Amino acid sequence: MLEKFFSLSENKTTVKTEIIAGITTFMTMAYILAVNPDILSQTGMDKHAVFSATVISSIIATLVMALWAKLPFALAPGMGLNAFFAFTVVLGMGHTWQFALTAVFIEGIIFLLLTTFNIRELIVNSIPMNMKHAISAGIGLFIAFIGLHNSGLIVNNPATLIGLGKTSNPAVIITLFGLILTGVLMALKVKGALLIGIFAATILGIPMGVTHLPEGNLISTPPSIAPIAFQFDFSEIFSMKMLVVLFTFLFVDMFDTVGTLVGVASKANMLDKEGKLPRVKQALFADAIGTTIGAALGTSTVTTYIESASGVVEGGRTGLTSLTVAGMFLLALFLSPLFLMVPAAATAPILILIGSFMLSPITKVDFSDTTESIPVFLTVIMIPLTYSIAEGIVFGMLSFVILKLLSGRYKEVSIVSYIIALFFILKFFME
Repeated sequence: MLEKFFSLSENKTTVKTEIIAGITTFMTMAYILAVNPDILSQTGMDKHAVFSATVISSIIATLVMALWAKLPFALAPGMGLNAFFAFTVVLGMGHTWQFALTAVFIEGIIFLLLTTFNIRELIVNSIPMNMKHAISAGIGLFIAFIGLHNSGLIVNNPATLIGLGKTSNPAVIITLFGLILTGVLMALKVKGALLIGIFAATILGIPMGVTHLPEGNLISTPPSIAPIAFQFDFSEIFSMKMLVVLFTFLFVDMFDTVGTLVGVASKANMLDKEGKLPRVKQALFADAIGTTIGAALGTSTVTTYIESASGVVEGGRTGLTSLTVAGMFLLALFLSPLFLMVPAAATAPILILIGSFMLSPITKVDFSDTTESIPVFLTVIMIPLTYSIAEGIVFGMLSFVILKLLSGRYKEVSIVSYIIALFFILKFFME
């Protein structure tokens, strides 16, 4: 049944490979179970209720990706978007969390409409092929930087912005151990190398005081979402304040999702000859549905996770990978203490390694053409340095359009790309 539904043989994969890929993806993104409730609770939202809303919205969105789009991508409330929700909209601008949830709900509905009328699909397909390779490489550096930071190997430095952390730090030692072990396992072509690396680093973290074993019962009843579900405030939906907040949510989520889909698909060689991703419309519906339902349940914007790259590197190629992720989220709803004990130091090596693997599509870029190479470079460098896939795409696409236009090669730019460039310029004026 699984073979027929997901076309496993056609995609050169197996049930075992897909399940291992799904578990690996989940383990690298499971931090959201702890981080999202922690961030959103600072707005006054019930932390336990946010946990349940986070898991349920992730399950629904990832199931849409698995069963309809049949692609190996996982979804959950997005990092960055949750911080904007809590620290900018609520704590910074002084709005209520109900106002912020309303903005996310409206965003989800707009995304459903944009996806229905193929507008988001047009945007995905309009990105030049070299830019798609650049996005993959940029995400690679971004995800590696996240891993290095999570491990404590790279830390904040007031003099130089960033610097090397203390190598005697137990978390750093565990990260380096996981990095070497997983790298060796992958060199030996051991199946499930990434997952083995996570488990081994987690176990090493116990005697070193980095992995904290759960106290009490491992099985727990999911907290009620009643305190935050359907808590909308429509009193200011036509105000300029709502427009500014809504525009930011739309922009960041739109291009984070587009960038992730294109970047990870490029790495997995899932793009066709024209650079298009199969069933991209269904994939875009997944985050639109997830965001709309997530807001109703009581959580911030749901988006496609760049950590999906870890499952793709493990060989995940179909919706069975994301179906496995959804199953793991369901288990987490009842076994949260077990999953939350995996420390960041255990998943950091995987993110660092995935970063290196994501760089490979850059070899397909022709660097002799400066109208192509400069936008590619700006995309690759700006994604990690701005800590945003969306901002990297802005610099890359704008420079691509401007360089082509001013060098007299304007016919090489599609009409949609010109429209996107104007949209990006508008964004700069709204900041």
